[in-house]
Amino acid sequence: MNTFAFSNAAIDIAALQQTLRDPAAGGYASFEGWVRNHNEGLQVTRLEYEAFEALAIKEADLIIAEAIKKYGVLRAACVHRVGTLEIGDIAVWVGVSSAHRDEAFKACRYIIDEVKHRLPIWKKEHYINGDSGWVNCERCAEASHQLGHAHLHR
Repeated sequence: MNTFAFSNAAIDIAALQQTLRDPAAGGYASFEGWVRNHNEGLQVTRLEYEAFEALAIKEADLIIAEAIKKYGVLRAACVHRVGTLEIGDIAVWVGVSSAHRDEAFKACRYIIDEVKHRLPIWKKEHYINGDSGWVNCERCAEASHQLGHAHLHR
């Protein structure tokens, strides 16, 4: 399995891990991005993710193909949630199997970094005070202007 997908439901990690099994694999690495209850001093109650899915899937498939070629891994997959997510939910999952662990770690890191950088996926945070905001959008532009530097989310 070398794929990217969106999911409206909880990510089934055990099922995804099975799709990456390969008798030639000696290493497996994964990354899980969890919804946390805070960001930049604000208490977060939930998130919403939206995506331009057709474009994102095309670009993500390129990212996974790049990782396979660059690191020589056997299989790779990524699933990103869309819709409303609660605190503690898994928002994004990446898994990679390879002959050796080092390549699996590197490819996993490459995929999540590129997915975050290149895909048209938008995150809206809802705060305990009742406010909400699209992350890396209006608050970032305002903070960048006020502080004179980039407003970063990690």
